[in-house]
Amino acid sequence: MWYYKEEIIKTPRAMTIGDLQYNKEVFHDPEKLKELGIKPFRRVMPDARYWRTTSVSIDTSGDEVIATYTKVGKDTDVLIQDMLDEIKRQLTSKLEATDWYYLRKLRTGTDVPDDIQEYSDTLYAEYDTKKTEITAMTKMSQIQEYQNRPHTEVRQVETYKNNKTIYGPETTSFTRHINMCMHWTASPNDKVDPAFVSLTAD
Repeated sequence: MWYYKEEIIKTPRAMTIGDLQYNKEVFHDPEKLKELGIKPFRRVMPDARYWRTTSVSIDTSGDEVIATYTKVGKDTDVLIQDMLDEIKRQLTSKLEATDWYYLRKLRTGTDVPDDIQEYSDTLYAEYDTKKTEITAMTKMSQIQEYQNRPHTEVRQVETYKNNKTIYGPETTSFTRHINMCMHWTASPNDKVDPAFVSLTAD
């Protein structure tokens, strides 16, 4: 985006400046834009998950025009309830894949396989842990950290040889910011990722 005489220009367009006309290609020429007084424009917005915007101040003094929005925190009680609702939805969704085992047991008496029972028990335990952690929160910073917790993921480097994918032995690592409301034990029906090595909270 660009800024010219108190106007925000979202997409390139033909411009009339003074007695001259310029086609939209002028926006691909930074030097010409600078000569004409058309500056790049950028908004500095707070994270809408946690903040509402109120007013905006526009700084035109530099080579780039920057619009900075003031922010007001959302109600933490509402955000916490949203998180509790989310983990409940997550639990329900993940259990749907195995619910039929329990319905079959009710109808026929067939025992639920041990691995399915262990999976179900683990999910309920994780749900209880998440619920306790979220309910204990009182600050916006705690909510933000929980929904953006840094983890280091390690993966084997993939190479291709003779039409085959070879994993490792070299590895690479990178940081992921994970929403803990969405981070659960993998379903027993999930495919194994052969490149995955580890995922560790920082």
